Amino acid sequence: MNEAAGLLKMAMSEFRPGLHTLSEGKAASEGRSAKWSRKEILGHLIDSAVNNHQRFVRAQLADRLEWPGYEQDAWVSVQKYKERQWTELLELWEQLNRHIVHVMEIVPSSRLATPCVIGNGEPVTLEWLMTDYVRHLRHHLSQILTD
Repeated sequence: MNEAAGLLKMAMSEFRPGLHTLSEGKAASEGRSAKWSRKEILGHLIDSAVNNHQRFVRAQLADRLEWPGYEQDAWVSVQKYKERQWTELLELWEQLNRHIVHVMEIVPSSRLATPCVIGNGEPVTLEWLMTDYVRHLRHHLSQILTD
């Protein structure tokens, strides 16, 4: 198992209890440091999971991955996460990330160095991309639970 898979499992275990204690009203509210409500932040993490799942799989199928970025604000706006039930968003987020853990666990070590270019960014390795995914996830989960 690569390091990113273990880090993702740990983050999910660490944050899960707090996420499940948030009320519907609290989840719909905006925190002090966020431009989005807690539901919208989790929606953004769902979008991140969907996009990164594609990246993690496609990077194993090519010698170099070139993939577009995505317009985060537009994605959140179009999908109207604030109108969804908190428990439904949590369930979707958890299931997506359980699958991403599986995908991370089975990446052959020979593919971890695959160069990946996302949007206009500099090339990074697949391994870096997976680790950064977990860093990004932890940042936003902290926002949800600390505001």
